[in-house]
Amino acid sequence: MKYTYEQLAKMIDHSLLHPTLTDQELEAGCRLAAQYGVASVCVKPYAVKRAAELLSGSGVLVGAVIAFPHGNSCTESKRYEADLACRDGAVEIDMVVNLGKALSGDWDYVERDVKAVCVEAHRHRAKVKVILENDYLAKGGAGLSSDDFKKKLCQLCERAGADWVKTSTGYGFVKQPDGNYNYQGATEHDLKLMRANVSPSVQIKAAGGVRNLDGLMLVRDLGASRCGATATAAMLNEYRERAASQTRAGAAQPPPSAIGAGGY
Repeated sequence: MKYTYEQLAKMIDHSLLHPTLTDQELEAGCRLAAQYGVASVCVKPYAVKRAAELLSGSGVLVGAVIAFPHGNSCTESKRYEADLACRDGAVEIDMVVNLGKALSGDWDYVERDVKAVCVEAHRHRAKVKVILENDYLAKGGAGLSSDDFKKKLCQLCERAGADWVKTSTGYGFVKQPDGNYNYQGATEHDLKLMRANVSPSVQIKAAGGVRNLDGLMLVRDLGASRCGATATAAMLNEYRERAASQTRAGAAQPPPSAIGAGGY
């Protein structure tokens, strides 16, 4: 296999964010995350304390979303929400930028907003992932093309202290020509663009639309270190099945001849 099981499992932030998620589903999701040895669970703020209890000693981190999914809370609310989440046991924070302000061209506001959360989280020794919600940026804004707008946001987030920039929430639904709402989430184009527009000290997180093992490996190939996912079990079970199949196939081959293998 191209990557080890651990390399891929430790990319996954197991997402437990659906609006209807019950307490029982939260607990089952934390148990699944521990069973598969993923990087973290990503939970809603009220669930942080319980997730931290369930995952204590497991090696799986607890992350919390704030101002999710639209990023519209005022800066002080975002800062305080990050503070509360960290005090409850979160060691990673996924925040959403204020896209309305960004699209208005108020870049100073956006940078102060991100910085306030980064300063608060870092005070608790937690790390911050900043979500751009690229599905909303297809037409660009503030006089910039789509790609230039995303580049500017990436660079702004790095200046503000972000540890990751992240493609999507997974809930950035856009009205389609047929009237239905859908989203793309992480795309190959955006992952390449984001990786090229932050320094090596800032990591990339993909989210939305990565549902199988090949997708997860492609995300890694493109330079992302984390991937938000709900299909965790399916992806990692597929890894185990492929690895076992390759092992069986290798065992069925005759041993290589020692002739000509370096010696007289």
